[in-house]
Amino acid sequence: MWCRTQNTKMDIMTDTPRYPRDMRGYGPETPDPRWPGGAKIAIQIVLNYEEGGENNILHGDSASEAFLSEIVGAAAWPGQRHWNMESIYEYGARAGFWRLHRLLKDLPITVYGVATALARAPEQLRAMQKANWEIASHGLKWIEYKDFEADAEKDHMQQAIDLHTEVTGASPQGWYTGRCSENTVRLAAEQGGFAYVADAYDDDLPYWRRFGEHDQLIVPYTLDCNDMRFATPQGFNSGDQFEAYLRDTFDALYAEGEAGQAKMMSIGLHCRLVGRPGRIMALKRFIDYAQGHTDVWFARRIDIAEHWAEHHPPVRSKAPSQMGREAFVSAFGGVFEHSPWIAERAWDLELGPAHDSAAGVHNALARCFRAATPTERLDVLDAHPDLAGKLAAAKRLTAESTSEQQSAGLDALTDEEREAFMQMNEDYTTKHGFPFIIAVRDHDKAGIMDAFKTRIGNDSETEFNEACRQVERIAYLRLKDALP
Repeated sequence: MWCRTQNTKMDIMTDTPRYPRDMRGYGPETPDPRWPGGAKIAIQIVLNYEEGGENNILHGDSASEAFLSEIVGAAAWPGQRHWNMESIYEYGARAGFWRLHRLLKDLPITVYGVATALARAPEQLRAMQKANWEIASHGLKWIEYKDFEADAEKDHMQQAIDLHTEVTGASPQGWYTGRCSENTVRLAAEQGGFAYVADAYDDDLPYWRRFGEHDQLIVPYTLDCNDMRFATPQGFNSGDQFEAYLRDTFDALYAEGEAGQAKMMSIGLHCRLVGRPGRIMALKRFIDYAQGHTDVWFARRIDIAEHWAEHHPPVRSKAPSQMGREAFVSAFGGVFEHSPWIAERAWDLELGPAHDSAAGVHNALARCFRAATPTERLDVLDAHPDLAGKLAAAKRLTAESTSEQQSAGLDALTDEEREAFMQMNEDYTTKHGFPFIIAVRDHDKAGIMDAFKTRIGNDSETEFNEACRQVERIAYLRLKDALP
């Protein structure tokens, strides 16, 4: 949906739903996560345990597995077992897991455990629990869910929770499907029992998403700091490449932490991939490197989730993009002086989470102001009061205009200054046909006076364009007072 002008008409579609994707996140300044001990970075290692839960006709699937293995260009074999593929997955359970367990058993890590895989791995499961690793749910089976109906996926999710609880002795606190559908995160949130959901790759920090009346914590995962790239085109060809990538990621995030912008680093591992002897040493060298720094918090994903819930609980406020028309116009109809029609038109745009900030609402309002006819924009200019004029003297300005003029000292003029302002107002309006407009909060009294003297000499077209820019600037400053 677009605001656009065709001479005298604004074309607006009003039946477009709100845009659901969040392209803003935390914006230019991320919150301080306040990691324990003032850590500059939180490192969260995930071990995906999928072996025995992959596609296999023995598991009731229609074909063999074709994803994340050493077989280049692997394809599913409908109705057949793929002996080589099965052997590769079996390596992860038989050898790779134990190699990783020896390296990581003293670190707090999270396991993404496919429920059917855990049920086929009692000794590995016991070792995970003895190491006090968190075991989150990685779904019922390690299969693709993109084509599942929502009800069928929901049923698999519940089966996964039930089986996970049976084999581990406790229900999972975290959820990650991986090969998910557009419904996965919503279904996990609606299930209501998860401290976090990890099916997202969109941030370096946790965040909250609202689903109906439920606030669900999302703790994003990673596909780049992930050994899966040993099995993908343009991925890692050697352990050295994996190590270098992990180091560079760590260094960048650690430096951000030193600058007061601390983040989380997720690392994804698979038993059958990095569990190979030719790759495990790269992981060991990286861990040694990270442990050689101070102020590094190694944590399980549940630890991060609980920390975030305690220190950054969800804030319940009505986001601008989710307001009804009446509430939106009531909140923002006065941002452009006495011109609520701008907010009315802005509400009809394709608003979404990216507009839930001062910059976002301003962008929507400014689009509709810019797309308006010259006559409509002139009406907006005429709605602005003279600086230090008769309305100010009579205390008839809007609260915003009163505050703005006071900020520049225009409420405390000498008689001589007031007379000068009134004369310039009259001269400017006589020449250009609209009042002199300037974002007074950007200037002091002397600066405003200098701008007045300079701009009065401009031609009217130049001044019209400049006045419109100043109107937009005033609107932005007002929105910054009201929104993040």
